[in-house]
Amino acid sequence: MILETERLILRPFKETDAAAVYEYAKDDRVGPIAGWPPHISVEQSKEIIQTIFNQEGVFAVTLKNTDKVIGMISLIVGAKSNFPITEAEAEISYWLGVPFWGKGIMPEAIKEIVRYGFENLRLVNIWSGYYDGNAKSKIAQEKCGFRHHHIEEASESVYVAGAQVEHISRMTRDEWTMATYGKVSF
Repeated sequence: MILETERLILRPFKETDAAAVYEYAKDDRVGPIAGWPPHISVEQSKEIIQTIFNQEGVFAVTLKNTDKVIGMISLIVGAKSNFPITEAEAEISYWLGVPFWGKGIMPEAIKEIVRYGFENLRLVNIWSGYYDGNAKSKIAQEKCGFRHHHIEEASESVYVAGAQVEHISRMTRDEWTMATYGKVSF
């Protein structure tokens, strides 16, 4: 599955993306605020591509003019999600390399993933979360129409030791269709 926006191509990861993933995922400003430690080698990035990024619904975020990976976005449906949700719901998660922050890239990717989830997968709810201190993720979610739903005071990540406060946001299909088409059903 390949999705396209004005500036981006969202596509499956390839093992040959490992060096590009490492270039951005080694930065300690990226992983910890997303719930995972910085990558320590190209080999580790390759292993993560093989074991985590190879699942259905995980996309490499690439610029159209280069095809170089600059981030990741995923739409994980139902029981495979980190959230306790039904098969008619999904969770969005994402990260973006620091040089691309503040350019509207992640909201552009999120909007396309949301469109795909509601139009193609016929989801009823899409969820997302961000940890305390991740203001950029909060802003990206708000720009895309997500609304704060609740707080998980002691959210545990399998990748980072210790509990963190996680803010959970949700968008319903009705909210999305109203914002997109000016009516509730499509």
